[in-house]
Amino acid sequence: MPEPRRRARALARRWWPLAVAVPLGAAAGAGYAVVSPPSYSASSYVVVVPNNPGENSTAVNFAQAYGRLAGQPQVLLGAATETGHSVATLAGMVRGTTSPDAPMIEITGTGARGEEAVKNADAVAKSLIAFGNTSSKETGVRLVPLAPAAEPDAPASPSAVLDTAVGTAAGVLLGALVMLTRRKPEPEPASETASGAAAEPALPAQPEPAGTAAAHTAAAAAKKSAPEPAAAR
Repeated sequence: MPEPRRRARALARRWWPLAVAVPLGAAAGAGYAVVSPPSYSASSYVVVVPNNPGENSTAVNFAQAYGRLAGQPQVLLGAATETGHSVATLAGMVRGTTSPDAPMIEITGTGARGEEAVKNADAVAKSLIAFGNTSSKETGVRLVPLAPAAEPDAPASPSAVLDTAVGTAAGVLLGALVMLTRRKPEPEPASETASGAAAEPALPAQPEPAGTAAAHTAAAAAKKSAPEPAAAR
């Protein structure tokens, strides 16, 4: 087999999880953007004004507090009748955000249509103003509408580009995980005894020269025949 074809097959065996998962993820993200129902969003703005001039820090603090209350039942109860939604449903369709250095509250409403999003945002903003101004004497601040919500020209979601990018990223992650699970563990290095050459065989005993063996035999015989020394009296 030619070398380029062999390399191509090796690369295909190694990288096929990514080659399959990335297009599938992108297609899934694009499909979600097509079948998902559109959602519109619109924002209404409320500003907190101090009763006594010069107390801007107090107004900022109360703006943050009222921003957290924008999605609470005591505020949504007045807007539920105007929008035609229940309090629980409306709580999932609006949210309030604030700025850390400005006494302004942004009420964002969502809906299946642009006019519904505008209606939800304006109704909650109106209800929040009424709720906050009931205790204006105690808090020292009052809530004033700053700007009503404007009807959006295009849905906020789904976004074909964003959903396709998310699907592609998910495909990359899934393909990488499959590649990691398929990777074979590297073999452990063999021991020196197993990987190296076999141990050197013991050398055979070399026979002694004939003269040396005869000399050893004669010395042993002479030692045996020699008389033992007499014991001292």
